[in-house]
Amino acid sequence: MENQKVMKRGLVVLGAILIQLALGAIYAWSVFTPSLTEADWSKENTQWVFAIGLASFALFMVFAGKKLAVWGPQKLAWLGGIVLGIGYLLAGIIGGTSFWALLVLIGLIGGAGIGFAYVVPIAVGMRWFPDKKGMITGLAVAGFGFGAMLWVKLAGSWGHLIENIGLSSTFIIYGIAFAAMVIIGGLWMKFPPAGWKPPGYEEKQAAASGAIKDREFSSNEMLNKIQFYLIFLTFVFSAGAGLMSIGLMKLYPMEALMANGLSAVEASAIAGTAMAVFFSLANGLGRIVWGILSDKLGRKTSIIIMTATQGILVILFTYMAGSEMLLYLGATLIGFNFGGNFALFPTITADTFGAKNVGQNYPFVFLAYGVGGILGPILGGKLGDVGNFPLAFTISGIAVLLGTVLTIMVRPARK
Repeated sequence: MENQKVMKRGLVVLGAILIQLALGAIYAWSVFTPSLTEADWSKENTQWVFAIGLASFALFMVFAGKKLAVWGPQKLAWLGGIVLGIGYLLAGIIGGTSFWALLVLIGLIGGAGIGFAYVVPIAVGMRWFPDKKGMITGLAVAGFGFGAMLWVKLAGSWGHLIENIGLSSTFIIYGIAFAAMVIIGGLWMKFPPAGWKPPGYEEKQAAASGAIKDREFSSNEMLNKIQFYLIFLTFVFSAGAGLMSIGLMKLYPMEALMANGLSAVEASAIAGTAMAVFFSLANGLGRIVWGILSDKLGRKTSIIIMTATQGILVILFTYMAGSEMLLYLGATLIGFNFGGNFALFPTITADTFGAKNVGQNYPFVFLAYGVGGILGPILGGKLGDVGNFPLAFTISGIAVLLGTVLTIMVRPARK
Protein backbone atom coordinates (compact mmCIF):
# COMPACT_ATOMS: atom_id res chain seq x y z
CA MET A 1 0.00 0.00 0.00
CA GLU A 2 2.77 2.40 0.88
CA ASN A 3 4.52 1.72 -2.43
CA GLN A 4 1.29 2.52 -4.27
CA LYS A 5 1.11 5.85 -2.49
CA VAL A 6 4.72 6.64 -3.36
CA MET A 7 3.99 5.74 -6.98
CA LYS A 8 0.96 7.97 -6.87
CA ARG A 9 3.10 10.85 -5.64
CA GLY A 10 5.14 10.46 -8.81
CA LEU A 11 2.03 10.46 -10.97
CA VAL A 12 0.89 13.67 -9.27
CA VAL A 13 4.13 15.32 -10.41
CA LEU A 14 3.67 13.99 -13.95
CA GLY A 15 0.07 15.21 -14.11
CA ALA A 16 1.00 18.59 -12.68
CA ILE A 17 3.73 19.16 -15.27
CA LEU A 18 1.46 18.08 -18.13
CA ILE A 19 -1.27 20.50 -17.01
CA GLN A 20 1.15 23.37 -16.55
CA LEU A 21 2.77 22.81 -19.95
CA ALA A 22 -0.63 23.55 -21.50
CA LEU A 23 -1.35 26.49 -19.21
CA GLY A 24 1.97 28.07 -20.23
CA ALA A 25 0.10 28.99 -23.41
CA ILE A 26 -0.31 32.50 -22.06
CA TYR A 27 3.44 33.12 -22.40
CA ALA A 28 3.36 32.14 -26.07
CA TRP A 29 1.44 35.32 -26.89
CA SER A 30 4.59 37.18 -27.97
CA VAL A 31 5.04 34.84 -30.95
CA PHE A 32 1.70 36.03 -32.37
CA THR A 33 2.32 39.77 -31.94
CA PRO A 34 4.46 40.37 -35.08
CA SER A 35 1.66 38.93 -37.27
CA LEU A 36 -0.87 41.16 -35.54
CA THR A 37 1.22 44.32 -35.87
CA GLU A 38 1.47 43.49 -39.60
CA ALA A 39 -2.36 43.44 -39.55
CA ASP A 40 -2.27 47.06 -38.30
CA TRP A 41 -2.53 46.39 -34.57
CA SER A 42 -0.76 48.96 -32.38
CA LYS A 43 1.89 47.73 -29.97
CA GLU A 44 -0.38 48.77 -27.13
CA ASN A 45 -3.25 46.63 -28.45
CA THR A 46 -1.03 43.54 -28.64
CA GLN A 47 -0.27 44.06 -24.95
CA TRP A 48 -3.94 44.52 -24.04
CA VAL A 49 -4.78 40.94 -25.04
CA PHE A 50 -1.86 39.69 -22.94
CA ALA A 51 -2.83 41.93 -20.01
CA ILE A 52 -6.52 40.92 -20.05
CA GLY A 53 -5.44 37.28 -20.21
CA LEU A 54 -3.31 37.73 -17.09
CA ALA A 55 -6.03 39.61 -15.21
CA SER A 56 -8.68 37.01 -16.15
CA PHE A 57 -6.29 34.24 -15.10
CA ALA A 58 -5.83 35.82 -11.65
CA LEU A 59 -9.51 36.67 -11.04
CA PHE A 60 -10.86 33.27 -12.04
CA MET A 61 -8.20 31.61 -9.91
CA VAL A 62 -9.82 33.22 -6.81
CA PHE A 63 -13.16 31.70 -7.84
CA ALA A 64 -11.45 28.35 -8.47
CA GLY A 65 -9.85 28.44 -5.01
CA LYS A 66 -13.27 28.79 -3.42
CA LYS A 67 -14.65 25.90 -5.47
CA LEU A 68 -11.67 23.58 -4.95
CA ALA A 69 -13.12 21.90 -1.86
CA VAL A 70 -16.63 21.76 -3.39
CA TRP A 71 -15.92 20.44 -6.89
CA GLY A 72 -12.67 18.65 -6.13
CA PRO A 73 -9.31 19.17 -7.86
CA GLN A 74 -9.91 16.78 -10.75
CA LYS A 75 -13.15 18.38 -11.99
CA LEU A 76 -11.69 21.86 -11.56
CA ALA A 77 -8.65 20.95 -13.67
CA TRP A 78 -10.84 19.44 -16.39
CA LEU A 79 -13.08 22.51 -16.46
CA GLY A 80 -10.03 24.73 -16.88
CA GLY A 81 -8.64 22.67 -19.74
CA ILE A 82 -11.94 22.64 -21.62
CA VAL A 83 -12.50 26.41 -21.21
CA LEU A 84 -8.92 27.19 -22.30
CA GLY A 85 -9.24 24.90 -25.30
CA ILE A 86 -12.57 26.40 -26.37
CA GLY A 87 -11.15 29.93 -26.16
CA TYR A 88 -8.33 29.16 -28.59
CA LEU A 89 -10.51 26.95 -30.80
CA LEU A 90 -13.06 29.72 -31.28
CA ALA A 91 -10.28 32.28 -31.79
CA GLY A 92 -9.14 30.17 -34.72
CA ILE A 93 -12.61 29.56 -36.13
CA ILE A 94 -14.19 33.02 -35.80
CA GLY A 95 -11.52 35.35 -34.39
CA GLY A 96 -9.33 36.10 -37.39
CA THR A 97 -7.24 39.16 -36.60
CA SER A 98 -10.12 41.05 -34.93
CA PHE A 99 -8.83 42.85 -31.84
CA TRP A 100 -12.08 42.50 -29.89
CA ALA A 101 -12.57 38.84 -30.81
CA LEU A 102 -9.06 37.86 -29.71
CA LEU A 103 -9.31 40.05 -26.61
CA VAL A 104 -12.41 38.10 -25.50
CA LEU A 105 -11.57 34.60 -26.74
CA ILE A 106 -7.85 34.38 -25.93
CA GLY A 107 -7.62 37.10 -23.29
CA LEU A 108 -10.80 36.71 -21.23
CA ILE A 109 -11.90 33.11 -21.92
CA GLY A 110 -8.43 31.61 -22.36
CA GLY A 111 -7.27 33.38 -19.20
CA ALA A 112 -10.29 32.05 -17.30
CA GLY A 113 -9.44 28.47 -18.30
CA ILE A 114 -5.89 28.89 -17.03
CA GLY A 115 -7.24 30.39 -13.80
CA PHE A 116 -9.54 27.42 -13.15
CA ALA A 117 -6.79 24.83 -13.55
CA TYR A 118 -3.67 26.58 -12.25
CA VAL A 119 -4.21 26.26 -8.50
CA VAL A 120 -4.99 22.53 -8.70
CA PRO A 121 -1.45 21.10 -9.14
CA ILE A 122 -0.09 23.44 -6.44
CA ALA A 123 -2.72 22.54 -3.83
CA VAL A 124 -2.59 18.81 -4.64
CA GLY A 125 1.21 18.76 -4.76
CA MET A 126 1.63 20.39 -1.35
CA ARG A 127 -0.69 17.78 0.20
CA TRP A 128 1.34 14.92 -1.25
CA PHE A 129 4.73 16.54 -0.48
CA PRO A 130 4.38 18.39 2.85
CA ASP A 131 8.07 17.68 3.49
CA LYS A 132 9.25 19.36 0.27
CA LYS A 133 6.79 22.15 -0.47
CA GLY A 134 9.32 24.29 -2.34
CA MET A 135 10.57 21.47 -4.51
CA ILE A 136 7.13 20.13 -5.47
CA THR A 137 5.73 23.60 -6.16
CA GLY A 138 8.77 24.39 -8.30
CA LEU A 139 8.36 21.18 -10.29
CA ALA A 140 4.60 21.64 -10.60
CA VAL A 141 4.88 25.13 -12.06
CA ALA A 142 8.05 24.47 -14.11
CA GLY A 143 5.88 23.17 -16.91
CA PHE A 144 4.23 26.58 -17.10
CA GLY A 145 7.60 28.15 -17.90
CA PHE A 146 8.75 25.41 -20.27
CA GLY A 147 5.36 25.56 -22.00
CA ALA A 148 6.26 29.00 -23.33
CA MET A 149 9.25 27.61 -25.24
CA LEU A 150 7.23 24.68 -26.59
CA TRP A 151 4.33 26.74 -27.94
CA VAL A 152 6.48 29.63 -29.21
CA LYS A 153 8.84 27.30 -31.07
CA LEU A 154 6.05 25.16 -32.56
CA ALA A 155 4.37 28.28 -33.92
CA GLY A 156 7.72 29.71 -35.06
CA SER A 157 11.12 28.27 -35.89
CA TRP A 158 10.52 24.58 -35.04
CA GLY A 159 7.07 23.89 -36.40
CA HIS A 160 6.60 26.98 -38.61
CA LEU A 161 2.88 26.69 -37.90
CA ILE A 162 2.08 30.39 -38.37
CA GLU A 163 4.11 30.49 -41.60
CA ASN A 164 2.70 27.26 -43.04
CA ILE A 165 -0.94 27.17 -41.92
CA GLY A 166 -1.62 30.71 -40.67
CA LEU A 167 -2.58 32.28 -37.38
CA SER A 168 -6.17 30.94 -37.20
CA SER A 169 -5.27 27.30 -37.82
CA THR A 170 -2.47 27.55 -35.24
CA PHE A 171 -5.02 28.72 -32.66
CA ILE A 172 -7.27 25.73 -33.51
CA ILE A 173 -4.46 23.17 -33.14
CA TYR A 174 -3.35 24.76 -29.89
CA GLY A 175 -6.88 24.76 -28.47
CA ILE A 176 -7.26 21.02 -29.06
CA ALA A 177 -3.79 20.28 -27.63
CA PHE A 178 -4.33 22.41 -24.50
CA ALA A 179 -7.63 20.71 -23.64
CA ALA A 180 -6.26 17.20 -24.21
CA MET A 181 -3.15 17.76 -22.06
CA VAL A 182 -5.07 19.21 -19.11
CA ILE A 183 -7.70 16.45 -19.23
CA ILE A 184 -4.99 13.74 -19.21
CA GLY A 185 -2.98 15.45 -16.47
CA GLY A 186 -6.14 15.91 -14.44
CA LEU A 187 -6.53 12.14 -14.11
CA TRP A 188 -4.02 12.22 -11.22
CA MET A 189 -5.23 15.39 -9.54
CA LYS A 190 -6.62 13.89 -6.33
CA PHE A 191 -5.85 14.75 -2.71
CA PRO A 192 -4.20 12.04 -0.57
CA PRO A 193 -6.34 10.21 2.02
CA ALA A 194 -7.12 12.23 5.18
CA GLY A 195 -4.26 12.08 7.64
CA TRP A 196 -1.82 10.56 5.13
CA LYS A 197 1.84 11.49 5.57
CA PRO A 198 4.83 10.42 3.44
CA PRO A 199 7.25 7.86 4.89
CA GLY A 200 9.66 9.47 7.35
CA TYR A 201 7.75 12.73 7.53
CA GLU A 202 7.99 14.20 11.02
CA GLU A 203 4.89 16.04 12.21
CA LYS A 204 7.04 17.78 14.83
CA GLN A 205 8.89 19.62 12.05
CA ALA A 206 5.70 21.46 11.14
CA ALA A 207 4.73 21.90 14.77
CA ALA A 208 8.09 23.48 15.60
CA SER A 209 7.42 26.29 13.12
CA GLY A 210 3.95 26.91 14.52
CA ALA A 211 2.44 25.93 11.20
CA ILE A 212 -0.25 23.69 12.67
CA LYS A 213 -1.80 25.70 15.49
CA ASP A 214 -0.72 29.27 14.87
CA ARG A 215 -0.56 29.44 11.09
CA GLU A 216 -3.74 27.97 9.69
CA PHE A 217 -5.61 31.07 8.53
CA SER A 218 -8.85 31.31 6.59
CA SER A 219 -8.90 33.69 3.63
CA ASN A 220 -10.77 36.32 5.67
CA GLU A 221 -8.22 36.07 8.51
CA MET A 222 -5.34 36.33 6.04
CA LEU A 223 -6.81 39.45 4.41
CA ASN A 224 -6.72 41.18 7.82
CA LYS A 225 -2.98 40.66 8.21
CA ILE A 226 -0.30 43.19 7.17
CA GLN A 227 1.85 40.26 6.00
CA PHE A 228 -0.62 39.62 3.19
CA TYR A 229 -0.27 43.15 1.83
CA LEU A 230 3.53 43.17 2.04
CA ILE A 231 3.69 39.87 0.16
CA PHE A 232 1.01 41.03 -2.30
CA LEU A 233 2.78 44.27 -3.26
CA THR A 234 6.13 42.53 -3.64
CA PHE A 235 4.48 40.09 -6.04
CA VAL A 236 2.85 42.96 -7.98
CA PHE A 237 6.21 44.63 -8.60
CA SER A 238 8.12 41.44 -9.32
CA ALA A 239 5.46 39.96 -11.60
CA GLY A 240 4.86 43.27 -13.38
CA ALA A 241 8.52 43.66 -14.33
CA GLY A 242 8.77 40.08 -15.55
CA LEU A 243 5.53 40.19 -17.50
CA MET A 244 6.49 43.46 -19.16
CA SER A 245 9.77 41.80 -20.15
CA ILE A 246 7.89 38.83 -21.63
CA GLY A 247 5.46 41.04 -23.53
CA LEU A 248 8.27 43.13 -25.02
CA MET A 249 10.98 40.48 -25.38
CA LYS A 250 10.36 40.37 -29.12
CA LEU A 251 9.56 44.01 -29.96
CA TYR A 252 12.10 45.90 -27.82
CA PRO A 253 15.25 43.87 -28.63
CA MET A 254 14.28 43.89 -32.33
CA GLU A 255 14.28 47.70 -32.29
CA ALA A 256 17.50 47.88 -30.24
CA LEU A 257 19.32 45.37 -32.48
CA MET A 258 18.17 47.09 -35.68
CA ALA A 259 19.36 50.42 -34.26
CA ASN A 260 22.78 48.77 -33.96
CA GLY A 261 22.84 47.86 -37.64
CA LEU A 262 21.20 44.42 -37.87
CA SER A 263 18.58 43.64 -40.50
CA ALA A 264 14.96 43.06 -39.52
CA VAL A 265 15.29 39.33 -40.27
CA GLU A 266 18.44 38.96 -38.15
CA ALA A 267 16.99 41.03 -35.30
CA SER A 268 13.75 39.02 -35.34
CA ALA A 269 15.63 35.70 -35.18
CA ILE A 270 17.85 36.83 -32.29
CA ALA A 271 14.96 38.35 -30.31
CA GLY A 272 12.87 35.23 -30.89
CA THR A 273 15.69 33.02 -29.61
CA ALA A 274 16.13 35.25 -26.55
CA MET A 275 12.47 34.78 -25.63
CA ALA A 276 11.74 31.23 -26.76
CA VAL A 277 15.00 29.60 -25.65
CA PHE A 278 16.95 31.61 -23.09
CA PHE A 279 14.09 33.30 -21.21
CA SER A 280 11.79 30.29 -21.37
CA LEU A 281 14.33 27.65 -20.32
CA ALA A 282 15.59 29.86 -17.49
CA ASN A 283 12.00 30.61 -16.46
CA GLY A 284 11.28 26.89 -16.11
CA LEU A 285 14.59 26.10 -14.39
CA GLY A 286 14.19 29.07 -12.05
CA ARG A 287 10.95 27.63 -10.70
CA ILE A 288 12.64 24.35 -9.79
CA VAL A 289 15.92 25.80 -8.49
CA TRP A 290 14.33 28.59 -6.42
CA GLY A 291 11.84 26.07 -5.00
CA ILE A 292 14.60 23.71 -3.89
CA LEU A 293 16.74 26.59 -2.57
CA SER A 294 13.82 27.94 -0.56
CA ASP A 295 13.46 24.60 1.25
CA LYS A 296 17.01 25.22 2.51
CA LEU A 297 17.29 29.03 2.78
CA GLY A 298 13.68 29.81 3.76
CA ARG A 299 11.09 31.61 1.63
CA LYS A 300 11.71 35.14 2.94
CA THR A 301 15.47 35.04 2.38
CA SER A 302 14.97 33.56 -1.08
CA ILE A 303 12.49 36.29 -2.11
CA ILE A 304 14.84 39.01 -0.81
CA ILE A 305 17.73 37.64 -2.91
CA MET A 306 15.53 37.10 -5.96
CA THR A 307 13.93 40.57 -5.99
CA ALA A 308 17.16 42.43 -5.22
CA THR A 309 18.98 40.83 -8.15
CA GLN A 310 15.93 41.10 -10.43
CA GLY A 311 15.49 44.82 -9.82
CA ILE A 312 19.10 45.49 -10.80
CA LEU A 313 18.89 43.22 -13.87
CA VAL A 314 15.71 44.82 -15.22
CA ILE A 315 17.32 48.27 -15.00
CA LEU A 316 20.51 47.00 -16.68
CA PHE A 317 18.47 45.35 -19.46
CA THR A 318 18.17 48.71 -21.20
CA TYR A 319 21.94 48.45 -21.84
CA MET A 320 21.81 44.78 -22.82
CA ALA A 321 18.95 44.56 -25.34
CA GLY A 322 20.96 45.87 -28.33
CA SER A 323 23.78 43.29 -28.10
CA GLU A 324 23.11 39.66 -29.05
CA MET A 325 25.22 38.06 -26.30
CA LEU A 326 24.14 40.51 -23.59
CA LEU A 327 20.52 40.10 -24.69
CA TYR A 328 20.78 36.33 -24.21
CA LEU A 329 22.41 36.84 -20.80
CA GLY A 330 19.77 39.38 -19.70
CA ALA A 331 16.90 37.21 -20.93
CA THR A 332 18.34 34.21 -19.07
CA LEU A 333 18.83 35.96 -15.74
CA ILE A 334 15.52 37.86 -15.81
CA GLY A 335 13.71 34.67 -16.84
CA PHE A 336 15.40 32.66 -14.06
CA ASN A 337 14.33 35.14 -11.37
CA PHE A 338 10.88 35.61 -12.86
CA GLY A 339 10.32 31.86 -12.67
CA GLY A 340 11.19 31.97 -8.98
CA ASN A 341 8.03 33.97 -8.26
CA PHE A 342 5.84 30.95 -8.94
CA ALA A 343 7.71 28.65 -6.58
CA LEU A 344 8.30 31.20 -3.81
CA PHE A 345 4.98 33.05 -3.47
CA PRO A 346 2.78 29.93 -3.09
CA THR A 347 5.19 28.53 -0.50
CA ILE A 348 5.57 31.77 1.49
CA THR A 349 1.74 31.89 1.50
CA ALA A 350 1.65 28.32 2.88
CA ASP A 351 4.41 29.03 5.43
CA THR A 352 2.85 32.30 6.59
CA PHE A 353 -0.86 31.40 6.55
CA GLY A 354 -0.90 27.57 6.58
CA ALA A 355 -0.55 24.80 4.00
CA LYS A 356 -4.02 23.37 4.63
CA ASN A 357 -5.81 26.38 3.10
CA VAL A 358 -3.23 27.30 0.47
CA GLY A 359 -5.65 26.32 -2.32
CA GLN A 360 -8.08 28.98 -1.05
CA ASN A 361 -5.51 31.57 0.11
CA TYR A 362 -2.94 31.63 -2.68
CA PRO A 363 -5.44 32.82 -5.33
CA PHE A 364 -5.82 36.08 -3.34
CA VAL A 365 -2.05 36.51 -3.27
CA PHE A 366 -1.98 35.61 -6.96
CA LEU A 367 -4.28 38.54 -7.77
CA ALA A 368 -1.01 40.48 -7.55
CA TYR A 369 0.05 38.69 -10.73
CA GLY A 370 -3.07 40.01 -12.45
CA VAL A 371 -2.40 43.56 -11.23
CA GLY A 372 1.23 43.31 -12.33
CA GLY A 373 0.05 41.81 -15.61
CA ILE A 374 -1.92 44.95 -16.40
CA LEU A 375 0.50 47.55 -15.04
CA GLY A 376 3.72 46.07 -16.45
CA PRO A 377 2.78 45.27 -20.07
CA ILE A 378 0.61 48.38 -20.53
CA LEU A 379 3.39 50.61 -19.15
CA GLY A 380 5.79 48.96 -21.58
CA GLY A 381 3.36 49.20 -24.50
CA LYS A 382 2.54 52.88 -23.91
CA LEU A 383 6.15 53.96 -23.48
CA GLY A 384 7.12 51.75 -26.43
CA ASP A 385 4.64 53.54 -28.68
CA VAL A 386 6.41 56.84 -27.88
CA GLY A 387 9.84 55.26 -28.36
CA ASN A 388 10.94 55.00 -24.72
CA PHE A 389 11.29 51.34 -23.80
CA PRO A 390 14.32 52.07 -21.53
CA LEU A 391 12.22 54.24 -19.19
CA ALA A 392 9.69 51.42 -18.80
CA PHE A 393 12.40 48.96 -17.73
CA THR A 394 13.96 51.48 -15.34
CA ILE A 395 10.64 52.21 -13.61
CA SER A 396 9.92 48.49 -13.30
CA GLY A 397 13.36 47.72 -11.89
CA ILE A 398 13.02 50.37 -9.18
CA ALA A 399 9.61 48.96 -8.22
CA VAL A 400 11.08 45.45 -7.83
CA LEU A 401 13.77 46.84 -5.51
CA LEU A 402 10.99 48.42 -3.43
CA GLY A 403 9.54 44.91 -3.16
CA THR A 404 12.82 43.75 -1.61
CA VAL A 405 12.34 46.31 1.17
CA LEU A 406 8.73 45.21 1.72
CA THR A 407 9.78 41.55 2.03
CA ILE A 408 12.37 42.44 4.67
CA MET A 409 9.45 43.82 6.73
CA VAL A 410 7.47 40.52 6.66
CA ARG A 411 7.19 38.85 10.08
CA PRO A 412 5.52 35.52 11.01
CA ALA A 413 1.73 35.84 11.26
CA ARG A 414 0.02 34.91 14.52
CA LYS A 415 -3.63 34.63 15.42
